[in-house]
Amino acid sequence: MRWRLIAAICIVLVRVARWRIDVQGLEHVPSDGGAVLAFNHHSYNDFVMLAWAPVRILKRPIRFLAKREIWEKRRTRWVGRWADAVPVDRGSTSARSGAFNAAADALRAGDLVAVAPEQTISESFELLPFRTGAVRMAQLADVPIVPVVGWGSHRFATKGRPMRLVFKLPVTVRFGEPIWFAADEDPVEATERLRARMTEMLHDVQESYPDGAPAGAPWVPARLGGSAPPAVASSPPPGGSDNVRDLEDPDDGPAGRRSA
Repeated sequence: MRWRLIAAICIVLVRVARWRIDVQGLEHVPSDGGAVLAFNHHSYNDFVMLAWAPVRILKRPIRFLAKREIWEKRRTRWVGRWADAVPVDRGSTSARSGAFNAAADALRAGDLVAVAPEQTISESFELLPFRTGAVRMAQLADVPIVPVVGWGSHRFATKGRPMRLVFKLPVTVRFGEPIWFAADEDPVEATERLRARMTEMLHDVQESYPDGAPAGAPWVPARLGGSAPPAVASSPPPGGSDNVRDLEDPDDGPAGRRSA
């Protein structure tokens, strides 16, 4: 009932703004059973756009991993509770391990769990280096990862820019084919394979976006001639208001810790 109410609120807001949401590849999301939905983090609306089709069409709620600060703010705490999200405490190793285990348990129970491997909003709108948590929890629970890329909602609300309501905004959400990772596959190498696949998907979505890539537009990556900050090769710092440190499996070996 709570998920249906959240969905109803989002549907009303999106319809009032007359956003044009184009969902591609929904058939790749399993109709039952657990799976990790790994998505690019480029706006504050990622969770709405990611859940739009699975909740409305497949009738499958999604459990998100979200920073614990959401539960500390009166305006947002109800969303985290009602959506049954998994809180991640960035300042505690034991708490991050608990979040990892809670996510793995949810996957084993047959839930869809959404994770942003970048773990912070990319202001360049290119993919940041990935953390290994998404791959490791998929390996532990023996479930696939469905790569997901979205494009367009960052024109409404994203990090470093004031919120700007755009009517008839085109938003693209693409679900890729599920990827299975063997239990003994190196998590770092597997994560790079996931990132390469999502980079390919993101570039395809950006290049086919209905509004194109206007030169100098702040929502367009520098690679495509926009004025967004250029992409950086280094990993995001462990601190910062939007960063959620890599989740830790208490039984994780050295390979899994290399990018933590």
